Amino acid sequence: MPPIPTAELHLHIEGTLEPDLAFALAGRNGVELPFATEEELRAAYSFGDLQDFLDLYYALMTVLRTEDDFADLTNAYLARARAQGVRHAEIFFDPQAHTVRGVEIDTVIRGIGRALDAAPRAYGITTRLIMCFLRDESAESALATFEAARPHLDRIAAVGLDSAEVGNPPSKFREVYALARQAGLKCVAHAGEEGPPAYVWEALDVLGVDRVDHGVRSLEDEALVARLVADRTPLTICPLSNVRLRVVDRLEDHPLPAMLDAGLLVTVNSDDPAYFGGYVGDNYTAVRDALGLDEATLRTLARNSFQAAFLDEETRAAYLKQVENWSRGRG
Repeated sequence: MPPIPTAELHLHIEGTLEPDLAFALAGRNGVELPFATEEELRAAYSFGDLQDFLDLYYALMTVLRTEDDFADLTNAYLARARAQGVRHAEIFFDPQAHTVRGVEIDTVIRGIGRALDAAPRAYGITTRLIMCFLRDESAESALATFEAARPHLDRIAAVGLDSAEVGNPPSKFREVYALARQAGLKCVAHAGEEGPPAYVWEALDVLGVDRVDHGVRSLEDEALVARLVADRTPLTICPLSNVRLRVVDRLEDHPLPAMLDAGLLVTVNSDDPAYFGGYVGDNYTAVRDALGLDEATLRTLARNSFQAAFLDEETRAAYLKQVENWSRGRG
């Protein structure tokens, strides 16, 4: 049976930088990497926590310099995504991680956008672009980033919040999220991965998010679970990421079944697949095998992904039909 058709809603484009492309771009741009070979680099993809990952993640970004680099990175992801069942992708990017290196936000957005424009024809994938703010940077930096991006808001569907969560509550960014909502953008935020359930409450009540990215620690708060269920607020879960970053010790211990049993609208995504051992189809396969999920549950997860996506209703209905066809072996 082919991979189940799905929407990927939690994907950092910088986190799709595979070692072979990292070395190719380093050569093209005259960047010296602190690794002798692709194998040595891949061996470094072992992390004790989120910060360990972020240190390597930001170090490798130095190879991304030009519009062509960002287009090549995005095209490489889209090709892999199509093979893994993705029909719609909502892609995060981190402008501050590039502007701090002297790469203009215009260069980043034009490069990614060039690949996204071609995606329906080249890969059969529709896309949305989500601009994330780095939560370990200042609120003022986020505001400056938003203003720099204003000429490109017609291309940006939503704003998000990522990077080091602990000690950087969502409320720190209330002002920039208010501006985003005024501009008509959707809002999402990472919350409840390493941070406590209180951060999920803040994302909902202070930032006004439409989706919560991660949110696995929401189960620690019964009132929060009831709120999420009542409002049908989607959670974008990343199982292989949760194992690699020690949110859970083993995939067999993942709370995904408990979240489904609680009535939460959860989706399966890959987060930073080059670093965490698999793309979205790999995540579906991994949770199926580790958690004993049946076909009906996989179909629920795929339906959830399209229900949670920022799609018009006609396109959503067409994708949901693909999910039902897959369930009858015709996907």
